[in-house]
Amino acid sequence: MNSDDVLAYLRAHPDFLSRHGEIFSEITVPHPHGGQAITLAERQLHALRDKIRLLEAKLAELIRFGEENDEIGEKVHRLTLQLLVAEDYQALRYALLNGLSEDFAIPHVALRIWNSVIRRDEEDFAEVGEEIRFLAGDLHQPYCGAPSHLEVLQWFGEAAPHIRSLALIPLRRDAQPFGLLVLASEEAERFYPEMGTLYLSRIGDLAASALQRQLG
Repeated sequence: MNSDDVLAYLRAHPDFLSRHGEIFSEITVPHPHGGQAITLAERQLHALRDKIRLLEAKLAELIRFGEENDEIGEKVHRLTLQLLVAEDYQALRYALLNGLSEDFAIPHVALRIWNSVIRRDEEDFAEVGEEIRFLAGDLHQPYCGAPSHLEVLQWFGEAAPHIRSLALIPLRRDAQPFGLLVLASEEAERFYPEMGTLYLSRIGDLAASALQRQLG
């Protein structure tokens, strides 16, 4: 018999090893991490230990993700409460920008609003180019990645040359964009294309709802 014959026999008789358990202590195989040969039973024990270590690492990773999500969720909750109690536009603007800057540790935040019934003198209402308006309309979810629009970068003034990543969050009224919330950082890995955007979308929805209440 050759090895294929043995393999075929074992597959055809899956109960063979259970009926001849003593073979586990008689057959030796190479140690998975080098060294002398060990019995088949010991090899199986090492395999189980390796699998347990992998499962423990995966569990630790899931727990870490869960804790991070809980922390972000708490921050979004605090931001929601701050937006709800804002009595006018200035208070709302401060709650939004300060909450993102202080609680979420985002170094640069910019806000632009268009198609508003109320016009104000703040830079938030400065004229926005048609390209940016079309961009906001095409965003089905927040954009995260390297800056690619000079006009958006200019909103950050002297910090513009140092911006390496940003998140563009469209603000919508009845599915139509009326503004753009931009989060920016000097760190290229802060906002990257593969990152999740669930909480960014929720922040955008919260900001849009609060702004509509103040601006009409």
